[in-house]
Amino acid sequence: MQPPKKPSPPESKNYGSYGTQESTAAAAAELLKQQQEELNRKAEELDRRERELQNAALGNAAIRQNNWPPLPSFCPMKPCFYQDIPVEIPTEFQKTVSSMYYLWMASTVTLFLNFLASLAWFCVDTTAGSGFGLSILWVLLFTPCSFLCWYRPMYKAFRSDSSFNFFVFFFIFFVQDILYVLQAIGIPGSGFR
Repeated sequence: MQPPKKPSPPESKNYGSYGTQESTAAAAAELLKQQQEELNRKAEELDRRERELQNAALGNAAIRQNNWPPLPSFCPMKPCFYQDIPVEIPTEFQKTVSSMYYLWMASTVTLFLNFLASLAWFCVDTTAGSGFGLSILWVLLFTPCSFLCWYRPMYKAFRSDSSFNFFVFFFIFFVQDILYVLQAIGIPGSGFR
């Protein structure tokens, strides 16, 4: 009789890994290499986009054409300014600049309505000629001057974050507000109806 065989101990199996440490290290190195290549591609893409944006910004300054005031093509005069709020103004200030543009347009319409009221008053009372003449002056003077003296500095200030342009805007806008209060009072013979 032979003595019973002792069973051999089972081989320990490592269920947590599929290979040796060398193959795990090689896989990790390959993964790092792929990630690094992907990061390099993304960095090159971002650099390319940045160069395109810089070229577009520099190119637009030379290529962009003035578009304000909008004039028909057959008009011998050409627009004087370039104005594009969604392109030039940062998004957080676009609503403010648009509101100020609408305020400027409202003041222009108000001056024109003042002119029409003075014209109507002059048609009824011919002694009101000086008021009618002054209303013409106010329309011709305040419309372009308000655009150039407070709207454009405000537009430039928000576009380039210029403290000087903010100062000019606030000073001129304050003076014009005082003049509008005087217009609202309607001093006789001043051209304000």
